[in-house]
Amino acid sequence: MMSKENKSRYALLGMLSLAPMSGYDLKKATDESIGYFWQENYAQIYPMLKQLTKEGLTTSHVEEQEGKPDRHVYTLTDKGREELQRWLSEPADYQVYRSELLLKLFFGKQTSLPVSAEHIRQYRERQVHLLHAIEGMEADFPERWNENPNAPYWLITMSYGRHNAQASIAWCDETLAALEKLSEQPETTTPNKEKTAYGN
Repeated sequence: MMSKENKSRYALLGMLSLAPMSGYDLKKATDESIGYFWQENYAQIYPMLKQLTKEGLTTSHVEEQEGKPDRHVYTLTDKGREELQRWLSEPADYQVYRSELLLKLFFGKQTSLPVSAEHIRQYRERQVHLLHAIEGMEADFPERWNENPNAPYWLITMSYGRHNAQASIAWCDETLAALEKLSEQPETTTPNKEKTAYGN
């Protein structure tokens, strides 16, 4: 299975299918769009763009700017568009899921309930912030992007993010309630003596 770093080439090709951009433009555009589910390292963008140009998937030209460094603007070639379409037609790879929050909760018996509850509250706060950001984008969307032919697909990804954020917030509330119930129960075991289904 290819790594996320290898798939970055297709993220850049996809963004360049929308419009020619400089490396700076690409970073800004990805942060404001696919960055909610696919983040790119700014330091890797320029080497990747050079590699794509070397492969004939993009071309570049220099735009002079008065009082500023020249802009190297990259454009998708026909070969690059064909490569993007080839990748888009392939099945999506399964992404191995890792969550430090769930890992800490799984071993939550080894720490105090307030510590676990604080982890949940912090995560909930981030999800609320994300939900508000997505809802704000959806509210502005008709005015900014409705005429764009890509708009229906962008709305689909926004909907995914909104549903996930809403589900995460509901899970946080449910988990905080469960931790509150645990705090009301008397302590009857100690971690080093407790037997579980995962060991003796």
